[in-house]
Amino acid sequence: MPNQLSEGIVAGRLPKDDLEANFADLHPPLSGHEALVAADRCYFCHDAPCITACPTDIDIPLFIRQIATGTPEAAARTILSQNILGGMCARVCPTETLCEEACVREAAEGKPVKIGQLQRYATDTLMEAGVHPFSRAASTGRKVAVVGAGPAGLACAHRLAMKGHEVDLFDGREKPGGLNEYGIAAYKSVDNFAQAEIDWLMQIGGIRMLTGRRLGADLTLDELRGDYDAVFLGLGLGGVNALGAPGDDKDGVTDAVAFIADLRQGDLAQLEVGRDVVVIGGGMTAVDAAVQAKLLGALNVTLVYRRSRARMNASVFEQDLAASKGVRIVTNAQPVAVHGNGKVREIEFAYVGDDLAETGETFRLAADQVFRAIGQSLEFEGLDLSGRKIAVTGAGRTSADGVWAGGDCAAGGDDLTVTAVAEGRDAAEDIHRALGA
Repeated sequence: MPNQLSEGIVAGRLPKDDLEANFADLHPPLSGHEALVAADRCYFCHDAPCITACPTDIDIPLFIRQIATGTPEAAARTILSQNILGGMCARVCPTETLCEEACVREAAEGKPVKIGQLQRYATDTLMEAGVHPFSRAASTGRKVAVVGAGPAGLACAHRLAMKGHEVDLFDGREKPGGLNEYGIAAYKSVDNFAQAEIDWLMQIGGIRMLTGRRLGADLTLDELRGDYDAVFLGLGLGGVNALGAPGDDKDGVTDAVAFIADLRQGDLAQLEVGRDVVVIGGGMTAVDAAVQAKLLGALNVTLVYRRSRARMNASVFEQDLAASKGVRIVTNAQPVAVHGNGKVREIEFAYVGDDLAETGETFRLAADQVFRAIGQSLEFEGLDLSGRKIAVTGAGRTSADGVWAGGDCAAGGDDLTVTAVAEGRDAAEDIHRALGA
């Protein structure tokens, strides 16, 4: 069996038992007693700043009080009425920079209420009971196409179905879920939770899932506009930005999103990883790729970002998690060349100032595997754009009549699962009003 001293990109650097331990649940669920103790720390503020900090406006003090009084199922209904993907968001939201950062306990003691873990406790309790707390309204006779079965599309489809509309939910991949299925670190969402949550969500009825149907290849926007009363685009972002440095096309240089998707869908023991791995980027995807490369058995993993630590999109918690797993973080450096004879052997960086101007100093890192995590772009034409995303106004209205957009593909968001859910939900409400049903 290969080991950490193996050269090049190989599979099976670690024994199966080690891999299972490395990719176990990052935050094991709270027990009933632990949940009660955690809930008891909440002040139940009447002007709770945590609600304002939540992109989906969940009534956090209410659901925590419901947990404290022994009714976690009621707490779950409070959560899910605002965020139908509350279970996944409890696992992947950067709560440390959202609700928990705003918690009064955080300001007073530096130790917030465990809002994310309490949310997971409540939603898991309800889902494990096999209960779907919502029902469909009477049929409106209207039909809506939702393109993209990621967080935005799922939230939009569920809310539209609740309103009594028929929904066809299209996705280009074999499995629905988008980012939740293909783009989240495996240790954040274990036991196939993404698909279990979708199965539970689909219990609302009125939603037809159509996978393997991609806009541009199998569908056109004009066709959808002609066949449906409204269209919602929750496409995500398909294109990955290039390094913009000579040698970017060498073997061993690939996209972090593809690596994470392969890891989520494959056998960890068969997933190939390098000995010397370099990840370029400063967001959540970069951290997820770097940490997982280390957990797979890479000997040296370095994350390089062109700006300072303070400007990384990844939260301080995520940065600290990477460091705790042995990932080296280098800042204020950008790639200038990838070296190697066909295959990457080294990557050269230039140090840069806050204005991204090169200082004249360079350095090289040994690398047999390089992951690009420097942002994605929209692979779609036909609507007005704002920058690299679809321009929207209000609750996701695009430049085309009858077409809405939300999630990562729409301008103005912050590329978080919870924000995508909010945008999908709000677009559904606006579609419902526009249809006059």
